[in-house]
Amino acid sequence: MSLIRALSKELEARSDDSLRALFAARPDLISPGVPDFAALAARASARVSVQRALERLNRPEMQVLETVHLCTNTDTAHSASAAMLKKLITGSTVAAIERILLALQELALVHRAEPPHGATPAGSRQRYYLPVGSLKDVVGIYPAGLGRSYTELVRLQPAFAQRVVQLVAELHHSGASIHQATTPMDAALALHRWTSDPASLQDLLATAPERTTALLARFGNWAMGAVPQAQRKVSVANEGADVGPVDWLLARGLLVPLDAAHVELPHSVGVALRGGAVIDNFTLTPPVARLGETSAMLRRNAALGAIAETLRLAGELLYIARDQPLATLRSGGVGVREMKRLAEALRIEQHRAGLLLELCALAGLLRLDVDSSTWVQPPQLEWLTLPRQEQWLWLVNAWLASERAPSLVGQPINGPGSAPAAHHGAAGTVINALSAEAQRPDAPVVRKRILEILNELTVEAAAADGRAPVLDAAAVLQRAEWSQPRMARRFSSLIRGVLAEAEMLGLIGSGALSQLGTAIAADRPDDALSVLGEHLPAALNHVLLQADLTAVAPGYLTPELSDKLLRMSDAEGRGPATIYRFSVASIRRALDAGQSATGLLEFLREHSATAVPQPLEYLVEDTAARHGSLRVGQAASFIQSDDEAALLELSRESNAAGLGLARIAPTVLISHAPPRETAHVLRGLGLSPSVEESEPAVVRLRRTTAVPGSTRPVYSAPRTAPPEADVDAQLAVLRNVAPAAGGSSNGAPAPARVSSGEEATQLGLETLQKAIRLKQRVTMNVVDGLGNASVETVVPVSVSGGRVRVLDPAKDTERVLSIHRIMDIQATADIRANADIEAAEELRQ
Repeated sequence: MSLIRALSKELEARSDDSLRALFAARPDLISPGVPDFAALAARASARVSVQRALERLNRPEMQVLETVHLCTNTDTAHSASAAMLKKLITGSTVAAIERILLALQELALVHRAEPPHGATPAGSRQRYYLPVGSLKDVVGIYPAGLGRSYTELVRLQPAFAQRVVQLVAELHHSGASIHQATTPMDAALALHRWTSDPASLQDLLATAPERTTALLARFGNWAMGAVPQAQRKVSVANEGADVGPVDWLLARGLLVPLDAAHVELPHSVGVALRGGAVIDNFTLTPPVARLGETSAMLRRNAALGAIAETLRLAGELLYIARDQPLATLRSGGVGVREMKRLAEALRIEQHRAGLLLELCALAGLLRLDVDSSTWVQPPQLEWLTLPRQEQWLWLVNAWLASERAPSLVGQPINGPGSAPAAHHGAAGTVINALSAEAQRPDAPVVRKRILEILNELTVEAAAADGRAPVLDAAAVLQRAEWSQPRMARRFSSLIRGVLAEAEMLGLIGSGALSQLGTAIAADRPDDALSVLGEHLPAALNHVLLQADLTAVAPGYLTPELSDKLLRMSDAEGRGPATIYRFSVASIRRALDAGQSATGLLEFLREHSATAVPQPLEYLVEDTAARHGSLRVGQAASFIQSDDEAALLELSRESNAAGLGLARIAPTVLISHAPPRETAHVLRGLGLSPSVEESEPAVVRLRRTTAVPGSTRPVYSAPRTAPPEADVDAQLAVLRNVAPAAGGSSNGAPAPARVSSGEEATQLGLETLQKAIRLKQRVTMNVVDGLGNASVETVVPVSVSGGRVRVLDPAKDTERVLSIHRIMDIQATADIRANADIEAAEELRQ
């Protein structure tokens, strides 16, 4: 029976609660909905869906599933039971494996099957299972880290097939207990039998050169390795006393060359090295890392200090961007020169400035102005007016939901998981801030999962005296590789950056998960907000003015006070106790912004805990006295008239307000509008101006894009289960019951969007793939471009990319057919002899 049809029957026999659990664990099965159980089984067997399901399995579940894949044969319906798997998994028990098999069955990754042919009566009472058909494609060519069988290597490696018969003959003549062979397939079977016994293999390795065992240990987790000149000619007969370990293994077929630089450890050799087991490191408990400890006070103080510093730097960055927007490169992102300017202005390292810039941008505190190609602060930014704890939550929510990875800034483009580059090379060799290369769609899921792992490790290692474990990247990665081994590569490329970003936001303090981090990991932002409001020191609203023309901030200042101080002084030093130095240039900057000497002194008196020093008063008054003797402004056109009264009346005219008129002399007005536009408005007011400056007759249009004000981000954890309404609607369709009023959340009836053609497609692919493996003929009903149908008997060779390559035995030619033109496909009973040999080989494994 087809695997999809067998799974369909099993799903149909499930209870509604079991189906609800399945949909919660694999929400993609009903997105969009399916019309019946056959289509549900087809989707559950699809490669993409199975791949997503495997990403959620932990290490023991993956180990059991890979062992099921290796010791079953879906083509011959050779199933496996928990008792059979126990023999291949060292350290396991039948009860533990049975529990895992039931969990995999609940996930529709395996289904119940009949006992294999020849099972004993006692064995027939056990539960037997078969995996879904697409599992072979998803787990890859090296399941459980084991290589392919000798027979498969002979079939796929022509160079090895040409030499394997001679290799077996040389081994036989040298005294090895291996049967002679006359064909490559017979030689492959002989090598398989010779290397399958663990004791015999260990005896053979006892005579191997030094370092051979250490070399084989490198193949413990992966069957392929890199070896220079892997296809060199070696022979047991010509072997010298100084033979190396690689040549020794190649001469005996214990390593098989794949190409000029790679070799593979065959399946039987790998199993024998593991003592006859497929899995030799099975455990149901996660690994426990050796962790240091830190006190609750140190953790809290470090987290609060990081938060206060981040908020201060974010405020300064916004001021810098408002004073001089950050220019972007043509290729996108902010260049190295701009980042150096920003880092010098903030008085921090360049890589840290990149993190901060990315954080402000993803939080909406900076927006890209498409007209000027610069990053600017949105007008009326709400963030600046919020309390400090709400500013922090704004940044954290945006960070959790963002699909960008700020820590990638400064790293090589071809190495996203490497450490930040200390020195930048040529343009384009590193990832620039705010560039497309820092985009990672999986960042929210990985970020959330890392916080959950941090919380798990903290709870497990928590001490009674309140001391918390210090968690590093190695400890978190070790747990991540156990809980979700299929996502280990994603974790390894982002984990160090995520931890650095979490520390900058105060979710980690002194290397340990803080109270705030625990609350955020548990989706309790209100608790984090109340904790932060209780412990974060309030921002100060005063400074200490000194006679040396400086102002000392005794702590973190409010954003408004810091912003105004930066307009009239230059910040020096790092940290909360910033020194602001007043100078002629800084006072002139404030006067240019529209401030007056009286206003500046009043502001200083209001926000100073000490009296304003006399030298500072003299500096402000003297600079203001010299300021404005010459004025420089901007104007696109001017209006001149000897009639002063007419100009005064025109400047007060409401219909001319759009010109931005300003009177700079009794007989002169200036406007920000071009001369022709200004003249057009004046003519509309009944005046008759003359345009002295000639303008081109071309109308120049300038695109103006309004930069919207930033809205407060709200984070919602990635959805892991479909809405209840969708599940109810899907169950109603599957049980042929009318759905309740209102239907599903995405529109009722949701399942009607998918036809049963999905089942036919998956069944056809299943038949094709099975025929390819067994070298079996199939009968196809093919439709050509004109709609004419024809029945053909062919042998499928390969299928990929929506096309199938077939061999036509009648014409002895190969063709390529589009799968969508195949209306029906049925397998015949024609199986070649070597297919029987391959099936027997798989049964022996």
